[in-house]
Amino acid sequence: MKILMVSLGCDKNLVDTEMMLGMLAEHGYTFTDDESEAEVVIVNTCCFIGDAKEESINTLIELGALKQTACARVLIAAGCLAQRYAEEIRQEIPEVDAIVGTLAIDEIVRVVEETLNGKRQTYLRALDREPVAGKKRVVTTGGHYAYLKIAEGCDKRCSYCIIPKVRGGYRSVPMETLVKEAQILADSGVKELILVAQETTVYGKDLYGEKKLPELLKKLCGISGLYWIRLLYCYPEEITQELIDVIRAEKKICHYLDMPIQHASDEILKKMGRRTNRAELTERIARIRECIPDICIRTTLITGFPGETKKEHEELLSFVEESCFDRLGAFLYSPEEGTAAAEMPGQIPEKTKKKRRGEIMALQQELAFDKAGSFQGQVMTAMVEGKLVDEDCYVARTYRDAPNVDGYVFLHTDRELVTGDFVNVRITGAHEYDLIGELVP
Repeated sequence: MKILMVSLGCDKNLVDTEMMLGMLAEHGYTFTDDESEAEVVIVNTCCFIGDAKEESINTLIELGALKQTACARVLIAAGCLAQRYAEEIRQEIPEVDAIVGTLAIDEIVRVVEETLNGKRQTYLRALDREPVAGKKRVVTTGGHYAYLKIAEGCDKRCSYCIIPKVRGGYRSVPMETLVKEAQILADSGVKELILVAQETTVYGKDLYGEKKLPELLKKLCGISGLYWIRLLYCYPEEITQELIDVIRAEKKICHYLDMPIQHASDEILKKMGRRTNRAELTERIARIRECIPDICIRTTLITGFPGETKKEHEELLSFVEESCFDRLGAFLYSPEEGTAAAEMPGQIPEKTKKKRRGEIMALQQELAFDKAGSFQGQVMTAMVEGKLVDEDCYVARTYRDAPNVDGYVFLHTDRELVTGDFVNVRITGAHEYDLIGELVP
């Protein structure tokens, strides 16, 4: 019985996908990327913003056609869209045979078996259920790096965000479970571990009464086989001096922080329900850079939030220039059904949102190019990601580059390199967000 699994959305969703693959593999199922030979099709969906929702719906409809044109017998919708819009999927996409919510993925084997036997059902679980964790995974990232989801859900309840309604409140995965999972990943060849959650910085507060991310990091650093540990989704107001000190002290932790700020106007931050302001952001960034001078800070912004004026947009531009972020992504505000922001007055036209986003990214491109040029002549450690087809050119990542969102180092060499190898690279040039380098003995 061959299964086609499609994972959409974020890296947290990808971890769920890998756990489902692991559970299915343990029960003898095999997997294929060939749509024509799949008998079971599972789509792990996303609905975080409008574009993600549209992609999920289109994917379900497109793959649902395989039941008429190929050997597919059943189509299963899992994940966030399935959790949020179960009834709508049932009514509007009849090709879907089963619906699996975000907290019911550990039922995937039973779902497949029952659906193959003709049962059509919606499998949802309470959103306060403990996270699904510690399951055997089939790592889909190539084996040299993997994500470790340390918590489920979120308590922040930002006015634009639907996550608490599809994932529930913040629930940490017990530390012993995470350390065991990380050890298994390291034993299987994973060299870079990337910690993810809706927010990583408050890890443990619900279980242990206080934030335990620094302690978790220390335990993970003790695992042999891991070379890099990377932190994503660190809310700025929750970054403590203790966390900064651990990042600075532990050699395995990449000097890299993904710190989503979303905006820099105090008024817009207040409307967003964010728990910080421009002065606090400026102070936090300065403190991090003072303590860790070579830190790479990545952030994300939302442009065109309801009520955002030209003046507030210019405030954001000035903050971006002042802060000189190493990495930055900007997204158009997407009004999501059921969120407070979707009902706010002053919704911004799409054309204006796109214009403002373009201005932000044009500024960031200039800043990033100038910063990339400053690395010329430096020797850096990089992890090999692969080789360009028909060229003596490899792509690699430094500690400053998270997979799939940041840049690469391009290495021209006739030496044979293996994906996952660490090499020393002298930077010889820069091209927009990427670097050019040569191997150093």
